[in-house]
Amino acid sequence: MDRETRDVLDVVGPRLRALRRERGVTLADLAEATGVSESTLSRLESGRRRATLELLLPLARTYDVPLDDLVCAPRTGDPRIHLKPIRRFGMTFVPLSRRPGGTQAFKMIIPARPEPLEPTPRTHEGFEWLYVLNGRLRLVLGEHDLTLTPGEVAEFDTSSPHWLGSADGGVVELLILFGLQGVRAHVRAAPASTSTSTSSDR
Repeated sequence: MDRETRDVLDVVGPRLRALRRERGVTLADLAEATGVSESTLSRLESGRRRATLELLLPLARTYDVPLDDLVCAPRTGDPRIHLKPIRRFGMTFVPLSRRPGGTQAFKMIIPARPEPLEPTPRTHEGFEWLYVLNGRLRLVLGEHDLTLTPGEVAEFDTSSPHWLGSADGGVVELLILFGLQGVRAHVRAAPASTSTSTSSDR
């Protein structure tokens, strides 16, 4: 095994651990979803088990990420960035940041609907920042019911009841930043049960 390959494989364990914690998934959850035993997953994350294609493929499918993201494979000279949308709760999230952990950036797309949805505010830990790119965004935050237009920005503590939707039924596009709790609440990977910290409309 050449040094470059060994260096790539050495970082797989920490990346897998960071990704699992970011998604709020336990080893037991992951074992059930992938068919890989908890002990093997634990050894893989700690570096005591060398990553193989047989182990990484089910993990990539479960996390819904490209295999290259798990191994942090070096680029081959192609400057194009291949963004893989995540669809949750009827909305589309396009990840703009690739590194697990910390604040995550997404482009969020709220689809057009014949009639605007009724707000169903939810709460969770964290903090969110958003910038409206296109359309008219309805932001319900606590007692406030606001309409944001392109170029407007909002930031708020997500422990306050909040809801995002289209103000007029049209498509809304926005950039959104949130920390780990926000990622878990809105775009986390299954398995997860619906709770009061997860919005059914976001």
